[in-house]
Amino acid sequence: MIVAEAVGRALAARGVEAVFGVVGSGNFHVTNALVAAGARFVAARHEGGAATMADAYARMSGRAGVLSVHQGPGLTNALTGIAEAAKSRTPLVVLAGEATDRRSNFHIDQDALVAAVGAVAMRVTSGEEAWERAEEAYRVAVEERRTVLLSLPLDVQSQPCPTAPTAGSGPATGSVSGSVPTTPGPGVTAAGSGSVARAAAGGFGPAAWSAAGGDEGDLPLPAEVDALARLLAEASRPVFIAGRGARHARRELEALADRAGALLATSAVARGLFRGSPWDLDVSGGFATPLAAELITGADLVVGWGCALNMWTTRHGSLLPAAGQVVQVDLDPAAIGVHVPVDLGVTGDTAAVATALTGLVPAAAGYRSAAVESRIRAEGRWRAVPYEDQGDGDRIDPRTLTIGLDDLLPAERVVAVDSGNFMGYPSMFLDVPDENGFCFTQAFQSVGLGLASAIGAAVARPDRLPVAALGDGGALMGAAELETVVRLGLPMVVVVYDDEAYGAEVHHFGPHGYPLDTVTFPPADLAAIARGYGFAAVTVTREADLGGVAEWLKGPRDRPLLVHAKVTRDRGSWWLEEAFKGH
Repeated sequence: MIVAEAVGRALAARGVEAVFGVVGSGNFHVTNALVAAGARFVAARHEGGAATMADAYARMSGRAGVLSVHQGPGLTNALTGIAEAAKSRTPLVVLAGEATDRRSNFHIDQDALVAAVGAVAMRVTSGEEAWERAEEAYRVAVEERRTVLLSLPLDVQSQPCPTAPTAGSGPATGSVSGSVPTTPGPGVTAAGSGSVARAAAGGFGPAAWSAAGGDEGDLPLPAEVDALARLLAEASRPVFIAGRGARHARRELEALADRAGALLATSAVARGLFRGSPWDLDVSGGFATPLAAELITGADLVVGWGCALNMWTTRHGSLLPAAGQVVQVDLDPAAIGVHVPVDLGVTGDTAAVATALTGLVPAAAGYRSAAVESRIRAEGRWRAVPYEDQGDGDRIDPRTLTIGLDDLLPAERVVAVDSGNFMGYPSMFLDVPDENGFCFTQAFQSVGLGLASAIGAAVARPDRLPVAALGDGGALMGAAELETVVRLGLPMVVVVYDDEAYGAEVHHFGPHGYPLDTVTFPPADLAAIARGYGFAAVTVTREADLGGVAEWLKGPRDRPLLVHAKVTRDRGSWWLEEAFKGH
């Protein structure tokens, strides 16, 4: 066994099921080794697309993602997707060949390259350590929730590897969900019930936590938990905002919210987490409904659970109650108070902390009343908010378009959204069944990741209809992956909100009288482009044109569908103005 084979087999032995990439000479053998060991290889048409597919797959499957790329340009092509994953703390292993000879055209400083975007650089330097280094890369990715580059120098890949895999060695296989590692690490319990409950019953003292399998260095301090319990007991209008680090903790958070009378909201990346609850306010932040914004601002206690409480989720702090208290619960103590001042920080796993608090907080009505419940039922979704349709027959109002699609598309869906002026429409008007129905790769705010995100999500969730929501700019940036959609046989619906411009720049600079020739474009027949790749396609300029989508849904769905929507473009979006406040 040579090094390249050992690395592939080691990762497959850890439970890797899917690998995304573009194969060149430098990653040919390691990719084939993964496939031979049982992993599925998904070939992308560009490394940037492959990186984003792997990121989205990890988010939606709860498993570590794996990306395989060529040395040098293969890695640089993937860099934007790697940056997005690193900023999002996605557990992702990047396998890349490496040309260590400085005379090679492929030589670059790969460690410095990925470190610059927040990823962890590792390397296999000999056959003796190949298996161990592969396992370590996987462990760091999963247990520390990091994006890891494992460089494979070309001259090392062919070295013999004397160490065969050992049964049961390395980190356990399994899934990653929210902030929970595959192997329950310090202060974390898989599914969060038994040992967490025992620790909670005896308090969060070192002895009780240690007996429950925890580590003293990571347990929530008794003072922190007691302080939050007091705040919840005193609050008359508490609101919980759950982020990506709480996606595994719905049951525990709902139990605590029921006890304390809290209303429930999420950041955009955790959208759908509380779907079905009568107290679900949906998303907090730029995408919040007027009712959600009113009720969150009116709270006297806001608790962020595994949520950064950044400018998007809090509208630059304006959604947080001026006279109330703010608490942040996070597994990473360095994340607490980074974006907004907090009155209390609690370090710990969200499920564990919520479980402990449920036994400490007295039952109270809190923010919950028949009147609030009735308002949430009547006003709690964007489609209930009245608007004046701006469609003129040549272009469709994007709100009308999205509501029409929401009515037509099956409820069991996974929606991936690109970045741009259009992005709020699908994020607000397309409903999702749960937290695994919304894939939001926006940590780097890069245009062009939406289609690849939808592909990765579709591979992770083959039981759901994948829906990609793109602007025309992002659609054309990622157009090469339309072939990937067709080749994989994905029954995907790709919706392009076409305003023939980079709309964000048009609406940001246009009102000030700046010339816009650099950010506006002539019409492109995106439906024809899609048909060239093998898609079915419809062009939508008015609501009646959505009949073409209904017909496709009735059929065999043996080809993906692209909906080329020519949308109105006279007005910018309110969430866009929020975004530019942060520039």
